[in-house]
Amino acid sequence: RHELITPEREKELGARAQKGDQEAIQELARANLRFVISVAKKYQNRGVSLTDLIQEGNVGLVTAARKFDPEQGVKFISYAVWWIRQAILASLANHGRAVRVPLNRASDLARIFREKERLKQEKGREPTTEELAEATALTPELVESLQTLNAAEIRLDAPIGDSEDSQLVERFITEEAAEPEIEVES
Repeated sequence: RHELITPEREKELGARAQKGDQEAIQELARANLRFVISVAKKYQNRGVSLTDLIQEGNVGLVTAARKFDPEQGVKFISYAVWWIRQAILASLANHGRAVRVPLNRASDLARIFREKERLKQEKGREPTTEELAEATALTPELVESLQTLNAAEIRLDAPIGDSEDSQLVERFITEEAAEPEIEVES
């Protein structure tokens, strides 16, 4: 477990990190690793493992340490959280689903998810598309489109019903289609 650093030490490390001092970058990042875990936990169960989210968050943390300017009068972690989130959101957009979603739309999806959970708690039911649109400042059409995009993927090799020996893919394959040489011969 790494110790937190004082504001004075943070400024000193930030100034050194700006000049490319790798030790300062590493110390600044190590002192703030616990915040990466805190941010990553908010994005778990979205198609990327927590350890991968933490790893991506660490990349964002190191980027923040390299770019941090202590003269701006902002605490390092306040600055770093943006970089951590961006790295995690990029990972979710690139690896969290079978169809890649642009980062700005992944951000909209995260906002829809948050508001949906909040409204569920508040109203005691699933919110309507219109309620979600109003809460997220998106159009109802976009909310519906993004929710459809975010719907659970269906695996073709998944068993149908209770039967372990029957798969969904079998419904799409006819006997003739299973034998391509028949079509070639005709």
